[in-house]
Amino acid sequence: MNWMNAEETLRRAEAPLFWVGAFTVASLALWLLYRLLSGFRIWVLGNGQLLSPKLGKWAVVTGATDGIGKSYAEELARRGFAMMLISRSQDKLDDVARTLKEQFKVKTRTIAVDFGKTDIYNKIEAGLAGLEIGVLVNNVGVSYPYPEYYLQIPDLDDFITNMINVNITSVCQMTRLVLPKMTARSKGVILNISSASGMYPVPLLTAYSSTKAFVDFFSRGLHEEYRRQGIIIQSVLPFFVVTKMTRIKKPTLDKPTPERYVAAELATVGLQGQTNGYFPHAVMGWLTTKLVPMKLVIFFGARMNRLQRTGYLQRKKLREQRNGGMLKND
Repeated sequence: MNWMNAEETLRRAEAPLFWVGAFTVASLALWLLYRLLSGFRIWVLGNGQLLSPKLGKWAVVTGATDGIGKSYAEELARRGFAMMLISRSQDKLDDVARTLKEQFKVKTRTIAVDFGKTDIYNKIEAGLAGLEIGVLVNNVGVSYPYPEYYLQIPDLDDFITNMINVNITSVCQMTRLVLPKMTARSKGVILNISSASGMYPVPLLTAYSSTKAFVDFFSRGLHEEYRRQGIIIQSVLPFFVVTKMTRIKKPTLDKPTPERYVAAELATVGLQGQTNGYFPHAVMGWLTTKLVPMKLVIFFGARMNRLQRTGYLQRKKLREQRNGGMLKND
């Protein structure tokens, strides 16, 4: 009797269980299809035509004389933007400005300032006065000279002030100067260059990682505040790119040249509010934030940086010994 009751219960449950399973499978299939179509839209079709002087005649790039910043300046000039270049070295600014003017036949202006200082923004504001700015690239940044434990960082007090001023204050202040002009015209794009190091804590690069997390949060929050006014504010989180900061010299599939990275990243503007900018980096970002447990990411990041720290300090010691020996011989 009990067996027959159980069989009857199972028979009654068959139909509901079937529809629950069917609904689950259909939902997963639709989710997968959506992800595939979204990926195709972003990484194959792209949105490369969005960034044009229709947004505003001028583009402003900070940290514009090397690496990713220089590549942004070159790509935006190629698209017809007049370029305002802001960096520390006037000689380097003049070289980049001259190259852009000769190669792309665009107007260029420069402002030489040290973003490690906080008294520079009146000068920048005066330099930007009267310009119709369509794009701002907050690229300027500074990292550690080598991975190090927080309390053992040389000149820690100055290091803290400089890193906050360059990596955080510059983003906030440049946005303060440019965003009102964009909202007045209901169009404009701000690209804030964060780092994959801002996606999770990176021990022995803790302060740098933390400043880049700020840039990411600031960008995403501000985008939500102003997207209804026609403004795009994108958080860009690259992994390793061939630049002086990373000390990587040879490009590979996962370590592109700045030119290749920037060309890929600009195609994501308007499609992703937060982006790794380059398909192999997007895969790495998914693996390290969705698939691998955070504790493992932090553990292996710390292990890698400890090895890099040891290697750097050993090389430094050898250089000092060689230099000491040369002085004795002299």
